[in-house]
Amino acid sequence: MANCTNCGTKLQDGAKFCPSCGTAVAEKPAKITNCTNCGAKLQDGAKFCPSCGTSVEGKSAPQTGELQADPNDAEQNKGMAVVAYLIFFVPLITGDHKKSPFVKYHTNQGTILFIAIVALWIVYSILAAILISTYSLALIRLVGILTPLLWICTLALVVLGIVNAVQGRMKPLPLIGKFVIIK
Repeated sequence: MANCTNCGTKLQDGAKFCPSCGTAVAEKPAKITNCTNCGAKLQDGAKFCPSCGTSVEGKSAPQTGELQADPNDAEQNKGMAVVAYLIFFVPLITGDHKKSPFVKYHTNQGTILFIAIVALWIVYSILAAILISTYSLALIRLVGILTPLLWICTLALVVLGIVNAVQGRMKPLPLIGKFVIIK
């Protein structure tokens, strides 16, 4: 039995209002067993989802950058998380991104990385074509220097994502890691 928060009268189980003062009795919220954001199982008393960081109340956790991965999920699904950076659509086709929050996170990172690389190379190709069409030797050399630098940067992001996946971490990639398209 609970007591009224206003007058202290003992309340019967299931009472919605205090019989003495009429104060509404606060209902206990239903126990949440799965995360409302990613569907991962929550332990009793959890305030935040261990997979995506969403609070049980539905607010986002304070962002420190890296999310906590379920160690079992990360260990069992490292291979598919790595594949997400090499061939991003494989986890989407197999449906593994729906079964594992860890794979889902890395599939999202791999997909965003792929989109960013394609967009970057389209813009770069257009600019390079314009610069080369000027027939300026200095601009042609600049394009020749920038090409390997862009490849190195994109390769570095792929390697960083793979390293995070192998280490069982859910750490966002620099510059592009904050975007989410796979929910």
